Amino acid sequence: MKRGWYVLALVAAFALVATQPASAQMGMDMFKRPAITKVFHPVVGRGAAYLSTDKDGKTRNSEISIVGKDSVDGKDGFWMEFVADDHNGKPVVGKALITLGDFQFHRMIVQPAGQQAMELPGGAMSMAEPGKAKMEEFSNDWNSVGTETITVPAGTFSCEHWRNNKNNADSWTSDKITPLGLVKETHSGGGMVLIKVLDNATDRITGPVKQFDMQQMMQQLQQHQPKPQS
Repeated sequence: MKRGWYVLALVAAFALVATQPASAQMGMDMFKRPAITKVFHPVVGRGAAYLSTDKDGKTRNSEISIVGKDSVDGKDGFWMEFVADDHNGKPVVGKALITLGDFQFHRMIVQPAGQQAMELPGGAMSMAEPGKAKMEEFSNDWNSVGTETITVPAGTFSCEHWRNNKNNADSWTSDKITPLGLVKETHSGGGMVLIKVLDNATDRITGPVKQFDMQQMMQQLQQHQPKPQS
């Protein structure tokens, strides 16, 4: 459960976050939860803030929220935004337009700290197809072990407890938490916990949005790589 995201296209969109140690990423394989279309219940303006802890005790804050709504081919689409600090403590923001029901990604925008926002080309979405197959395979490793009431910094919640014996991991989800239901997770690389429910989330993408430039992204990745210790 160390390595990232369900959708491979978001690896590019949130590439600056992915340069961090995998255990410091905020439990990004929450996208691989069982029945993701069941727990995905977007509400504009609502979200969740998390604290992740790696196996060495290092922590990182991050947020996932719904910041807008658009129509996609007659379907309701929601902008899900992810915010996390890079290794310099500066926020990296990315958002994806996702349709309700099928959890399909239609547009993706990323804004590294101090940089202009960029939209990924439509072809990037095709990168998600292998990820979907892996998600389905991964989901078979998860089993519901019942309902439990757990207390986290954000409060007390009645949750469904999921267990992955293959990876020695546990996840607790609640339909009260927007947008992905996650309340707590533990795994061999650390874990993450809900610290705050967000009720007034706003879009943190600022300024004009330009088309994705692969060369510029690679330069930014190099700039944000941790410097080797002497």
